[in-house]
Amino acid sequence: MRTTIQGEEISTPICIAPTGFHCLAWPDGEMSTARAAQAAGICYITSTYASCSLEDIVATAPGGLRWFQLYVHPNRQLNKQLIQKVESLGFKALVITVDAPKIGNRRHNITNQVNLMKNLLLKDLGSPEKGNLMPYLQMSPIDSSICWDDLSWFQSITRLPIILKGILTKEDAELAVKHNVHGIIVSNHGGRQLDEVPASIDALTEVVAAVKGKIEVYLDGGVRTGNDVLKALALGAKCVFLGRPILWGLAYKGEHGVEEVLNILKNEFHTSMTLTGCRSVAEISRDLIQFSRL
Repeated sequence: MRTTIQGEEISTPICIAPTGFHCLAWPDGEMSTARAAQAAGICYITSTYASCSLEDIVATAPGGLRWFQLYVHPNRQLNKQLIQKVESLGFKALVITVDAPKIGNRRHNITNQVNLMKNLLLKDLGSPEKGNLMPYLQMSPIDSSICWDDLSWFQSITRLPIILKGILTKEDAELAVKHNVHGIIVSNHGGRQLDEVPASIDALTEVVAAVKGKIEVYLDGGVRTGNDVLKALALGAKCVFLGRPILWGLAYKGEHGVEEVLNILKNEFHTSMTLTGCRSVAEISRDLIQFSRL
């Protein structure tokens, strides 16, 4: 089940997507998630909206493979400060979310009166001038003006490979290749941005065909079983990233709950590979979809 992403080996093509505020689910928050990822030998994408400091996350799982997800802030100096920080801490890739120029209509949050702005601080988004912590309310703006031409600026300030998260179409995939990014995460933001957009798995084939093998393509959203993992890989994804299931495991039993979630999917994926005759991830191909009607 071993494979590589951006040249780094992982034990299985099942990794952890960026989600924010893990301390809402478990006291140790992202530190528990990072330890579970390290133990499993997989990649963990840490969110801009992490509730633990990046230093604490790295210290608790120093051997883990980490990428960093960035919501682009209107303050360029703040973006630069944060990117340089994650690079110095040993993060191996920069994942830029491109499907959130504005936060979608989160009706469940309104109904349940969820207000993260009241009580939570983002520990890694301090003011470059003052070096202090800034409330979520002050950090919530996302730069809605970011466009393809801005990628050259990000490439000029970091040596990290840049991955774009939130691509769903052939046209955007082709532009990503044209602008020399290193990878794409096919994602509809967990269905939380715009109702009735395509499921990630339905957009995957179009994106994979568009990049023509020039860059790696990953998928997040809707992965709940080992068969889901097999289908995504058969359709061309290099690996999948889990969102909600990780939070469910974290809320259940912290680090050990996350490990259980990962083990369930890993074992199911192993079974799916076995029953379709795949001795390695490299043998998983689109032919499986036609053969087994997965």
